[in-house]
Amino acid sequence: MDRKVKVAQFGTGKMSIYTMRYVYEKGGEIVSAFDINPEVIGKDIGEIIGSNSKNVFVSSVEEARDVLSANKPDIAIVTTMSLMKDVEEALTICAELGINAITTCEEAFFPSNSNPGITKKLDEIAKRTNCTITGSGYQDIYWGQLISSLAGSTQKITKIKGSSSYNVEDYGIALAKAHGAGLSLENFDKEIASVDRISDEQRLEIIEKGEYLPSYMWNVNGWLADKLGLHVISQTQKCVPQTHESDLESSTLGMTVKAGDATGMSAVVTTDTEEGITIESECIGKVYSPEEFDKNEWTICGEPDTTIVVERPATVELTCASIVNRIPDVINAKSGYVPTSAIGDLQYKVRELNEYVI
Repeated sequence: MDRKVKVAQFGTGKMSIYTMRYVYEKGGEIVSAFDINPEVIGKDIGEIIGSNSKNVFVSSVEEARDVLSANKPDIAIVTTMSLMKDVEEALTICAELGINAITTCEEAFFPSNSNPGITKKLDEIAKRTNCTITGSGYQDIYWGQLISSLAGSTQKITKIKGSSSYNVEDYGIALAKAHGAGLSLENFDKEIASVDRISDEQRLEIIEKGEYLPSYMWNVNGWLADKLGLHVISQTQKCVPQTHESDLESSTLGMTVKAGDATGMSAVVTTDTEEGITIESECIGKVYSPEEFDKNEWTICGEPDTTIVVERPATVELTCASIVNRIPDVINAKSGYVPTSAIGDLQYKVRELNEYVI
């Protein structure tokens, strides 16, 4: 491509501060930005990312279709919510206009195993308009490609076991609430844990209706199975509340999480496959106490056993850098809803983004 890659930004909260800055630093340009917050609508995005004026002002999401039709970006970055039903409208607008889109929505990483209805709809529209929709972020490397690469150096695998923890304070209120942070244990059980005390048949029925609430690892396990060529027999999920012995302040929730209430949750997803390989992954998302820190640990069990541990990853920055480095991959990919497991490995972009666009 002989010009800068033009990017639209949906959501101008914590994550966008990095995604928009990284786009500029990689030689792209932001041509439009959208939000629902009246306090940021009308602001120059330069003010949001802490730079000089960019002469691009945040519009209301209600104006997105008209604005996108006018400035025709090459791709949109959606950094708003964590479930497909919550980003469906933004992704649908992009798909209908033939605009590629990439989102940090965790369910979007491999949504066909949790919300096949929305995934199929977006896939059909994107194929018709010749654009690509996908999900990426921290999990693209640290819960996905890193593990599939380790698997490539293993003779025989019997089990893949992973655990990742992160501070929900870093990702905004939608994510914190999705983890049950701030709920009493009674309400956590009612609103979060009870969802998974169901039979496989009941879960499948809920999934088909588009009403399932997957933990992040639900979609990660599906991505890993797809990337490794495994065929899933069954998959289960269990959500357990996390607590702390003293009160914790949450700036994201705007409240004090009382001692003994849920600071977040641990979600364990177990996937059995026809090939005899079990994937068991756990994500722990909560409001951290002062001594806690992010940690990512995965073990490939087999011949040989291999464990890799990443302590204190800069999860927010890694998420946003992954999104921006993926931009040329998405533009170059086949049309439809395409998970990154089918797009190829994520690589560092040394040159400006447009130089990688075919």
